[in-house]
Amino acid sequence: MAKRRKLLSRKLLSGKLLLDGPWRALPVLGVTQVLAWGSLIYPAVLIVPRIAAERGWSLSFAMAGYSAALLAGGLVAPLVGRTIDRRGGHEVMTAGALIGAAGLVGLTLAVHPVAYVAAWAVVGVAMAASLYESAFATLGRLFGAAARRPITLLTFVGGLASTVSWPATAALDAALGWRGCLLVYAALLAGVAAPLLALALPRRPADPVPAADSGLGSAPGSPAPAPVLPPRGRPFLLVMAGFAAYAFVPSALAAHFLAILQRGGLDPSTAVLVGMLFGPCQVLARVAEFAFAGRTHPLLLARFAFGLILAAFGLLAGAGLSVPAAALFYVMFGASNGLVTIARGTVPLVLFGPSGFGVLVGRLAAPWLVMQAVAPLAMALVAERTSDAVALAVAAGCAGVALACFSVIRRPG
Repeated sequence: MAKRRKLLSRKLLSGKLLLDGPWRALPVLGVTQVLAWGSLIYPAVLIVPRIAAERGWSLSFAMAGYSAALLAGGLVAPLVGRTIDRRGGHEVMTAGALIGAAGLVGLTLAVHPVAYVAAWAVVGVAMAASLYESAFATLGRLFGAAARRPITLLTFVGGLASTVSWPATAALDAALGWRGCLLVYAALLAGVAAPLLALALPRRPADPVPAADSGLGSAPGSPAPAPVLPPRGRPFLLVMAGFAAYAFVPSALAAHFLAILQRGGLDPSTAVLVGMLFGPCQVLARVAEFAFAGRTHPLLLARFAFGLILAAFGLLAGAGLSVPAAALFYVMFGASNGLVTIARGTVPLVLFGPSGFGVLVGRLAAPWLVMQAVAPLAMALVAERTSDAVALAVAAGCAGVALACFSVIRRPG
């Protein structure tokens, strides 16, 4: 196995596997994931306040449009997964890029509140068809049981999307205004992402016989496929509940944690500087997983990630909101979130198998997206009616629920 992994690494570095067969999906999805996340997700935190100010709407209503997008994405996610299984990511993700472009154009034109929310709902459909869940489902269809390594490699690139998108959004907003910024992103989705996905993404699904984990295909005398669980019943519900509970944490913290740090005594520039640790730590954790934990069962990876974020909350509770504690929290939070992203693709693959993987990922994505939509409002209500400490305790409790769910799941076999 070690020799086969070294052979895979050499071929990837030489570029041969990235041009032939299913491995061509990695550079295609890498580029399009950066474009999708950078156009549909990350600009909201900078653009939505500008929209609210220009239209005379409250910031809470303007952000409710973004929540409507996440809810719409959760509703269509199972359908997206089924369609990827049936027709392939080259069709579904291409449609997602074009729908995303239409939704962004709609946001620039929407002057009525109903039209504004409707435009965000269109963007939400594009999210379901464009982001990690669709990419993971596409890789599952292309690689079958060997999809773990491609999924991990894809998250390396996706983790850099915020690093690219936030400065780009700020620069475009300053130069062209928020409308011009969104129109540029719409053009990138329609003119770059959609053609790449339609023309360059591989189409041939994996053979029904599972391949070895290295992604090089099975060889004579290779071990029999590992047993899997049925994608229903108690184990599936525990995986669904665990991931949904965790989804509260990054969504709530992304919306409120910088403000909590400022209310705790950190000046705004320091809080932002500390928050910049999150993205690089995500990527470093994913690189470490690929390099050192390739044979670790994804259940153990998920348990470690949930335990790490719980430890980070414990650190804050004990040390308070000082600069060193906040910096260490972001390091641990980034590493945890980076590993959870990998687990979202690999846990269902290993536990339930590659058959119908798109349907499986879509079913798991629906409650994840719904919880992401609910979390910012719920966190705000708790903080306003009680305290920041209680709000952080609620987020920590959700991480604890996730760890509890994954702790009682048993491996098949």
